[in-house]
Amino acid sequence: MPEFPLTRRRALGTAAAAALAPTVVGLTEARADSRPSGGEDELHVMSFNLRYASATPPNSWPERRPVMRALLRAEEPHLVGTQEGLYPQLLDIAADLGRHHAWIGTGRKGGSKDEFMAVFYDIRRLAPVAFDHYWLSDEPYLIGSNTWGNAVLRMVTWIRFRDLVTGGEFYHVNTHLDHVNQQARERSADLITSRFAEFDAALPRVVTGDFNVPAHRNPVYDAMLVGGGLVDTWDAADRRSDAYATFHGYRPLVPDGDRIDWILVTPGVRTRYAKINTYERGGQFPSDHLPVQAFLRV
Repeated sequence: MPEFPLTRRRALGTAAAAALAPTVVGLTEARADSRPSGGEDELHVMSFNLRYASATPPNSWPERRPVMRALLRAEEPHLVGTQEGLYPQLLDIAADLGRHHAWIGTGRKGGSKDEFMAVFYDIRRLAPVAFDHYWLSDEPYLIGSNTWGNAVLRMVTWIRFRDLVTGGEFYHVNTHLDHVNQQARERSADLITSRFAEFDAALPRVVTGDFNVPAHRNPVYDAMLVGGGLVDTWDAADRRSDAYATFHGYRPLVPDGDRIDWILVTPGVRTRYAKINTYERGGQFPSDHLPVQAFLRV
């Protein structure tokens, strides 16, 4: 249940207000003459569970932030769907990425409260045309709603982007499914895929998220691919990196382990390269998840 009462009418108005310009961060610092490095038409997408910022060592946010900064600056993704970020943590990441990036998001409890499904994007490559947020429940526009037994609140942020290099447009959907309740995960997958019907069917879709179940071995995966008309970039890629479990919990990495973090796309999108990134520095990982990446022709 939400921590504050809202009628559906008020919730719709509040959700609309939450989706206005204040949640788009960093645009005013952009230079109009900026260009993406290399000018290539491949779109570099990352899905990354950031692990919420904690001040308690080991693996506190102050310990992890420099490693996160180094990773993101080295990889230079055009688009990053994140999970678990807290507002001050997201401000840190925005500062570390610099003036060529902006982000869109809102907290799971509304405003700056609780974790975000924040989306970072390179403003030299992408421009948001429309965006919104909804909650994974029977009342998707009721901020903070939770009716399916999720252990914590779960939500979606989606954006319609214009690609400033190719001139095309696509939808990006970013989410984080529940880590405890399988029924809630399945209902969440059904809601997410059913809402694709509200998008322009002629445009591609890119879905990022921590789904908290292994690829190929759970009904949630089947629902996203079959029900959502999507393909897994890892399987579809022309080339791919070595495979590891994408959740490691700061323990030794597991080769060929469970992929619970996915990048999914519509079939017309070509995946040139898929990557599970194992970057660490001095034994310190930036998160308890490994980021997953896909280099796409959208």
